[in-house]
Amino acid sequence: MRLKRFLLRYYPPGIILDYDKGGISRTKSIDLLDLTTETNPDELLQEIMQAEPLISKSRTEQVKKLIVRLQQKQSQDDRHRFCFSKELKAHLLPLTNVAFDKSGSRFLTGSYDRTCRIWDTASGTELRALEGHRNVVYAVAFNNPFGDKIATGSFDKTCKLWCAETGKCFYTFRGHMAEIVCLAFNPQSTLVATGSMDTTAKLWDVETGWEVATLTGHTAEVLSLCFNSIGGQLVTGSFDHTVIIWDVASGGRVHTLTGHRAEISNVQFNWDCSLIVTGSMDKTCKVWDARSGSCVATLVGHKEELLDVCFDLRGQLIATASADGTARVFSASTHQCLATLEGHEGEISKICFSPQGSKVLTASSDKTARLWDVRSGVCLQVLEGHTDEIFSCAFNYEGDTIITGSKDNTCRIWC
Repeated sequence: MRLKRFLLRYYPPGIILDYDKGGISRTKSIDLLDLTTETNPDELLQEIMQAEPLISKSRTEQVKKLIVRLQQKQSQDDRHRFCFSKELKAHLLPLTNVAFDKSGSRFLTGSYDRTCRIWDTASGTELRALEGHRNVVYAVAFNNPFGDKIATGSFDKTCKLWCAETGKCFYTFRGHMAEIVCLAFNPQSTLVATGSMDTTAKLWDVETGWEVATLTGHTAEVLSLCFNSIGGQLVTGSFDHTVIIWDVASGGRVHTLTGHRAEISNVQFNWDCSLIVTGSMDKTCKVWDARSGSCVATLVGHKEELLDVCFDLRGQLIATASADGTARVFSASTHQCLATLEGHEGEISKICFSPQGSKVLTASSDKTARLWDVRSGVCLQVLEGHTDEIFSCAFNYEGDTIITGSKDNTCRIWC
């Protein structure tokens, strides 16, 4: 088989193959969930070569380097204690969201002041101000792992695509009839998906700026969306209490996931595309089989609405954040609650795992962010200093830097 384009990239916990076959771009993932620091790279390489005909002998050294990089990432010391580094008077009005590029050297802030700003993480210097939206910039993202483009979604009903280096606006995507509140690049960075209060999601071509598809099926606002790791499917969550899985190539509906009794707050695929996790205002989290669309488990225990949910990078753990001021960690396989994270004095609006998977970061209306041990549920650190609620937080790719965004118009860097 002759491949016109072939790209190998690592994305913990596995390797992604991007290639062209018959003029069609394709993506395939190699699952390395069982990889440990004790794994023999040469033996694993032989197993991969036997199982994956796409990888020729000329690619063996590249694959081995990716395996070693993944092992190095696993062995990184995760006992790092974070210290306050910088406070950035980022915007004139409150922040909405923050996002790192893959290297962690730059990050984005969106704001009610109608701008998105690009920052240098190490120095705290503002690199670019992306101006042009006529209302709140609510959703922001780099096209990771490439990092050369930025997408911004606004209450002005448009999404803009920018050059991350120069700040030039490539395209303004117009077509939504109400506010854009969520967006994502597909893994290949060929498409941007946007979700809107107009009940639809749309797909846009990054190269041409054209609308590729309008995904119609929800009957209320689309508040969250997520591509799977190979980019073949998109999942959307809505205020209509349902979740829909879409086929990206055709724009067709694959499954409608019903069972929640209130609005959906967040949706996410796991690494190997087999499971979807959803959080809802009905106080529950549900785990779904992505292939059949059936509900695998309902995770209960919270006393108030779930405001955020996520998988760890390996897809083996699930974290939930609630308006009851607690967070929980569940096993994605047994569905048991492994830890309850208690200590915040206000609702928790954001939660995420460290890249190594041993810590959870939470952001709360009590003006603090907290770091927790995943297994014991012990609070490892309280990140204090903001003077108003924190509603956005993120780890960089290496897990050694955190940014927090607050209603106090500032973001803080913790190293």
